[in-house]
Order: sequence, then C-alpha cells, then structure tokens
Amino acid sequence: MQKRVSDARAAIAGITDGMTLMLGGFGLCGIPEKCIAALAESGIKNLTCISNNAGVDDFGLGLLLQSRQIRKMIASYVGENAEFERQMLSGDLEVDLIPQGSLAERCRAGGAGIPAFFTPAGYGTEVGEGKEVREFNGKPHILEMALTADFAIVKAWKGDTDGNLIYKGTARNFNPVMATAGRITIAEVEELVEPGELDPNQIHTPGVFVQRIFQGENYEKRIEKRTTR
Repeated sequence: MQKRVSDARAAIAGITDGMTLMLGGFGLCGIPEKCIAALAESGIKNLTCISNNAGVDDFGLGLLLQSRQIRKMIASYVGENAEFERQMLSGDLEVDLIPQGSLAERCRAGGAGIPAFFTPAGYGTEVGEGKEVREFNGKPHILEMALTADFAIVKAWKGDTDGNLIYKGTARNFNPVMATAGRITIAEVEELVEPGELDPNQIHTPGVFVQRIFQGENYEKRIEKRTTR
C-alpha cells in the first residue's frame, strides 16, 4: 500500500462537509499545522472537531473557527482562544467540554475497539447529566462512550513511508491515541525516511494505523504562552 502523499492538500483528499475529525496536539504543541492550514484553504465546513483544545485565535484550529468551518468542538478546555469562547457563549458553536483524562481515554477506547467505560470523573456535575451511573468499590461512576472519527490527523517528529511514527517529547500528547481511532489516519512528519531506518524499539505508532503520510516543511512551532523569570 502506497501511503506517501505529496503534501497536505493531497493528504486531506476525501474530507468533506459534515465529517468528524480528530486532531492531535495540546495547545500549540504537536498540532498538525500543515493539514489544518490546508483545511482552512479548502472551505470544507460543518466539521465536528475532536481536539484537546482549539489552539489560539490565529493559529491551529483557531483558523477554522475564524472561518466558521467548525460546527461542533469536542474538547477539554477553551484555552487561549477568545474566538472559541465567543462562539461558545453566543451559541454559534456547539461545544462538548470533557474532563481531559476522560477525553484521552475515550479516544484510546475508540482505537482499541472498546465501545464504552465507567469513570468517576464528572459524576455529580453537568458532565454526568443523563449518563448511566454504576457503583464500583463504593464510588459512583458514569458511563462514557468511546470516540472515533472519519479522519484522524496527527503530527509526528519522524516517520517512514510505511507509516511508522516517532513523536518527540511532549508533542507526543494526544497524537498516539488519536492515530488509532480514525477510519483514515493522516500523519504529517518533520522527517520522512525509508522503511528500516527507524529503530523499531522507538516507534510509538505502528504503521498499521496510518493510511497517509507526508513530510511538512517550515513548521512554526509557536509557543502559546511565553513566561520569563
């Protein structure tokens, strides 16, 4: 199977209006910059995006919010994105805020073929309203459903043309669990090599989960909030 594609535009082929996308990253760390930019240029709309957050106003998923291409956000927090906050509070954007650990586990469960699980996180809050409750070891737990997507889009440090991926440092974040949960998974990498060049003991996402891969260039890797001493 030929997985290598030329660029981000080729990688997002087949994404259409109304689809559900998972996008790796945490804040601006480890986000698939090139694919997000290609989606912004494409004009595809009414998307449901599953991501830890939505970047900032003018970068990351913030670009898709500005152009009103996202219909629903499934995320764990609003972050530094004022446009995300404005659209959520005005009712222009449907938002499902999920405890961060539950979001990660719902993505992992989706990739593992586990349809649902019980967790104590969110019980007794708005998060738990309308959900099944069971008691384990004397503690109430709510039922959370797994998450999957039409496309999962992730960013890795290195990859090979078979789709094997290595993430670097904290850019690993949500990328590995989301890579397993997409019907089609797209990986953009900083360095693309031939099969056999990566140490198999260092691979985080096996190529069996990846259907498309390309090498991006000139990554910005912005810092979301710079603090100095």
